[in-house]
Amino acid sequence: MSISAIGEPEVFYCKPADDYLPQPGAVLITGITPQEARAKGENEAAFAARIHSLFTVPKTCILGYNNVRFDDEVTRNVFYRNFYDPYAWSWQHDNSRWDLLDVMRACYALRPEGINWPENDDGLPSFRLEHLTKANGIEHSNAHDAMADVYATIAMAKLVKTRQPRLFDSVYSFRSSLYPS
Repeated sequence: MSISAIGEPEVFYCKPADDYLPQPGAVLITGITPQEARAKGENEAAFAARIHSLFTVPKTCILGYNNVRFDDEVTRNVFYRNFYDPYAWSWQHDNSRWDLLDVMRACYALRPEGINWPENDDGLPSFRLEHLTKANGIEHSNAHDAMADVYATIAMAKLVKTRQPRLFDSVYSFRSSLYPS
């Protein structure tokens, strides 16, 4: 199994609706202003079509970090609003989805050796991607930038695969039962 980005990296934006204002916190975290999204973005139908074509490549596992609880829900809503089956992308054509956040939690609980586990201010393990990458010497200089997060997620997945290969393979093998569509 190869852990890599599919094809050449692409960054594209969805033009926000004229009657919608994003949450200020989201703008602060991502650094993407409504003006930038409007200038660089395409309409939602074209945006949904591009994502759908990428997500429906046969035998693809969509890997993300906290994607099952956030990104996948947004994706389903966008697909539904644009007349795509909101669930089919994650199971048709032998496709699947996988959340590395859950892999990291399992690794910490079951096989923590070989990975540095940072702590938050309360002395508890931090599973924030930017904390894990820093603790493990992985480049992630622009946290919450989509492309930077993609490469950081791939690097963390490779780290777990290298340091805990049996756990990685086991969790990967039952990913479809963890996240039924």
